[in-house]
Amino acid sequence: MTDLSPSSYLRATADAYDGIAIRYANFVRDGLAPLHLDRSMLAAFAEFVRAAGAGAGAVAELGCGPGQVTAHLRDLGLDAFGVDLSPVMIDLAREAYPDLRFEVGSMDALDLTDGELSGIVSWYSVIHTPPEELPAYFAEFGRVLASGGHLLLAFFESEGDPVTAFDHKVATAYRWPIDDLATLAREAGFTEVGRMLREPREEERHRRGHLFMRRR
Repeated sequence: MTDLSPSSYLRATADAYDGIAIRYANFVRDGLAPLHLDRSMLAAFAEFVRAAGAGAGAVAELGCGPGQVTAHLRDLGLDAFGVDLSPVMIDLAREAYPDLRFEVGSMDALDLTDGELSGIVSWYSVIHTPPEELPAYFAEFGRVLASGGHLLLAFFESEGDPVTAFDHKVATAYRWPIDDLATLAREAGFTEVGRMLREPREEERHRRGHLFMRRR
């Protein structure tokens, strides 16, 4: 029987990314540059967070990998830091961006106080989570976000199919219907602000989904 306990899939995911970390970091280093629509969602997220004004909490990129999106959030004027399961990824992020904070941690059990954050970005980082475990992630996002804080979620969209596992190049991942993810977020106390679906580019296999939400 396959072990799908939280500890097993988290360990397997961390080990898989540790094993390909350097190659992955090289692959994604300039990955945002041609993604105009994707960057527009990050820019809108940053505008909403900045609009909260002085005294707003930090923004966490959860599942930050080698740190390129965390650095982009910093460049957009946010007090951003990154968290990732993979110790090797965190080492690479710290090396590439020594002025930023990066920590090893799990998105479902964050070492943060209640309401500490003004924003969360989860950039293709919940894709390896078994569907039955995902509500716990949304609950944890809600716990650490301040009231009115924002969450931006990027993922692979299922294109009309139900939740579907696929052969991601690093570890098993899941494509989600955007409406189903929005429902999970709503049940965890979020209100949808907006969404964006992008068709795959020539070198991509799947449609990309983006959900922008606010903590009630």
